[in-house]
Amino acid sequence: MENLTKKLVNIQGSLKAPKNQRNSFGNYNYRSCEDILEAVKPLLKKEGLCLTITDSVSGDPMFLNATAEITDGKDKIQVRAQAGINLTRKGMDVAQSYGASSSYARKYALNGLFLIDDTKDADATNNHSNTTQNASMETLEPNKEWLQKKGVSFDKAKSAIKEKGFTITDIRKKYKVSKEVEKLLLT
Repeated sequence: MENLTKKLVNIQGSLKAPKNQRNSFGNYNYRSCEDILEAVKPLLKKEGLCLTITDSVSGDPMFLNATAEITDGKDKIQVRAQAGINLTRKGMDVAQSYGASSSYARKYALNGLFLIDDTKDADATNNHSNTTQNASMETLEPNKEWLQKKGVSFDKAKSAIKEKGFTITDIRKKYKVSKEVEKLLLT
């Protein structure tokens, strides 16, 4: 196991997976699962390691469980991540819902395995907390406006969720969202 750990540490120290994708609605850059895989393949080859990613579905409500496993043929290290599956998301059929959840869970399993830090991503600063904590986010995110419960911006955000498969996380990348407004967006 010591040999595998050393090789994984080498990969973790060398891996560069820039955020080359752009979400124009949320106005942010991100990296996809595919971006991470493309960046890590040469490093895996150099170290003589094999990476596999598997999915399974469980629970009620349903969750997609992704496992990223790295092996040297003898020892292995696994990291798991989970994502919910929304089968009623407008604008997506069943296969697309599973695919989106798979991609999300796989990305975060890879992040854990290769120590990819997404703290600058809006996913990581997503605020699912109470109003007091929402107020403290204003100092951390002074350029973001609060999404109001009425108006054009609210209507666009609600439409993006209902028709285009956006999540509350996507909306929070552009706006500060109170619990009250979040509830209205999701109903």
